[in-house]
Amino acid sequence: MSISFDNALGLHEEALRFRSQRAEVLANNIANAETPNYKARDLDFNAVLAAQQGADAESAALAVSRTDQQHIAIDGLIDQVAGLRYRNALQPAVDGNTVDSEVEKAAYTQNAIDFQASFTFLNSKFKGLMTAIKGE
Repeated sequence: MSISFDNALGLHEEALRFRSQRAEVLANNIANAETPNYKARDLDFNAVLAAQQGADAESAALAVSRTDQQHIAIDGLIDQVAGLRYRNALQPAVDGNTVDSEVEKAAYTQNAIDFQASFTFLNSKFKGLMTAIKGE
């Protein structure tokens, strides 16, 4: 009898990967808070979930079509990574920077709490598997 880790761990493995990638994006925003013309970005959980499920509804909603041969072809309004979006700034700086340090720090902290919750849940799954393997 074999153990399927995909079935045993559920979506928590993917949740940890998402939280890790989001932490990188948010840390990049914080690091570039003083960079002129830097645009803050964030990962959209719903878009990533839809991409994982194979049905990107938002991309379909933003699909564009060329009605004239002189129109420039565009693949979409989304960055190359699924779910990576530019954040709309409430008050952009004069130099074009859209990073709000306080918003980024709050988002980073919330993401870290969510990462820890997913990690704790995943750890409990591993403990359950170890108990089952040992037969305790």
